[in-house]
Amino acid sequence: MSDALDNRIEPGGAEAESSSNLAPPILEVSDLHVRYGANVALEGASLTVSRGQICGLVGMNGSGKSTLFKSITNSVSYQKGSIKVAGIDANQARKQRLIGYVAQNEEIDWDFPVNVNQVVMMGRYGFMGPTRRPKSADVVAVQAALEMVELQDLQQRQIGALSGGQKKRVFIARAIAQGAPLLLLDEPFAGVDKYSETNIVDLLRKISAKGTTVVVSTHDLASLEKLCDEVVLLYRRVVYQGDPAGALDPQNLAKAFGLNPAASGGGQ
Repeated sequence: MSDALDNRIEPGGAEAESSSNLAPPILEVSDLHVRYGANVALEGASLTVSRGQICGLVGMNGSGKSTLFKSITNSVSYQKGSIKVAGIDANQARKQRLIGYVAQNEEIDWDFPVNVNQVVMMGRYGFMGPTRRPKSADVVAVQAALEMVELQDLQQRQIGALSGGQKKRVFIARAIAQGAPLLLLDEPFAGVDKYSETNIVDLLRKISAKGTTVVVSTHDLASLEKLCDEVVLLYRRVVYQGDPAGALDPQNLAKAFGLNPAASGGGQ
């Protein structure tokens, strides 16, 4: 990744690294309650994610994973609790472009004549002003992001002509180009083959190594140990947070998937 993006992700270079222990966690969620009418989506969810980690967010459908992401990005309102990103309120963090988000399904017309470079450049719109004319820093950031996801040779290709795995990498590149220190990915392995999944895992490890914190929601238990530094199991609240091996313990999985361990043979 270029120096331009390195400086955005790791302000201050070596000095920032030496003082990282003094910095607040990149993500702090405290006692979060979210309801949709009478439906309880999250009830007292609390978690903390340290800087530079890859955190897996695991739970069954309806466990609150998407609601948590939407709360962090201010797409839904919560009734109680607090969310801080890099020590400030999440809404302010979003305005300061400190949060990158890759949705599970992008709302895009795949036949629209827009190429890979143009899609990734959308990650820089917040820096351009109303004219949306790229400056040299925007061009550098986009090229660095394309190189990171290894799609620089396809940047003039129409977005709909790509494979499923390549499309995922384009939208990850768009988030990288934004330069946010916190990256949220909703089910990045959905709809891709095993080869593409391996490429995405390797890519996320590279992003993390550059200093970006990555939070990934996933159903893929098999990928947890090779991808994640820590795992959060969610069932409307956090039922486990810790290393991947502990997350795969049958007792913890039973809690996350709403099972009775005794009645289900240990949750297996």
